[in-house]
Amino acid sequence: MSETSERLRREWGEKDGKRNEGLKTPEEVVRFDSLSYGPEPCWNLLDVFRPREAGEKPLPVILVVHGGAWVYGDKELYQFYAMELARRGFAVVSYSYRLAPEFKFPAQLEDTNQVVAWMYENQETYHLDMRQVFAVGDSAGAHLLGLYLAVCTDPAYAARYAFAVPKGFLPRAVAFNCGVFTLSQRILGEQADRDLREDFLPEAGSWEEQAIIHVTDHVNPAFPPVYLMTAYGDDLKHQTLQMKELLEKLGILHVFREYGDEKTPLYHVFQNVVQEPLGQVCNDEECEFFRRFSVPL
Repeated sequence: MSETSERLRREWGEKDGKRNEGLKTPEEVVRFDSLSYGPEPCWNLLDVFRPREAGEKPLPVILVVHGGAWVYGDKELYQFYAMELARRGFAVVSYSYRLAPEFKFPAQLEDTNQVVAWMYENQETYHLDMRQVFAVGDSAGAHLLGLYLAVCTDPAYAARYAFAVPKGFLPRAVAFNCGVFTLSQRILGEQADRDLREDFLPEAGSWEEQAIIHVTDHVNPAFPPVYLMTAYGDDLKHQTLQMKELLEKLGILHVFREYGDEKTPLYHVFQNVVQEPLGQVCNDEECEFFRRFSVPL
């Protein structure tokens, strides 16, 4: 493991731990914790959150793909964010995936696909309406979600992987929050980015890997509608603006929002922080965007 990955795990872990201190499960949310979706007992775990008032009614689903530079993060850090989405009337599936450098790409996509398969297999138990699945991904999670959408929509690209997406699966709409969409542009800085590529990719970014790893190379007109979000103070805003141009060029239905301004610059993935008022505005607007593409029961 590189010094960069060790540092990120230490520094971000301390910061996120303080952020979540004192937070509790809302009374209006029912939770099902640490359900196994794959063979790795420590990594392949997910949570399901539902609004209590829904009872056993099948609900549209939001799949949460967490960020963390591919080397950090898990479902525990995202539980309060996920429950905020559940409070808005959705069943929410939030999962941990195998992290780099312990597991190299495409382990993270393989795990995402296993979660989707689990959702189909367990839709009756947890009352998931699999006709209307949505997905959110932030930072590196947006990168993984974008690549998974390419697998879902481009047979030639999908053929590069050993796993198969469940037949007919494609989210009805997605949200990319402060996303990473290419590894060829600055993420954290020159040395840190080099360390992350070496930790994340089996060949540290060979020509063969370069051909498959950039979401911007594989967005196609079959992508679902996108809610594309960044913040005035987001260090990765340049990547979101590039994605905005690409979605416009390809004619993909999308909404673009930049939250905050010079007086209120916000920060990277601010929507995850339940104490952040503008984060809750963003979550409201993304859920409303998803409802535009819901189907009646």
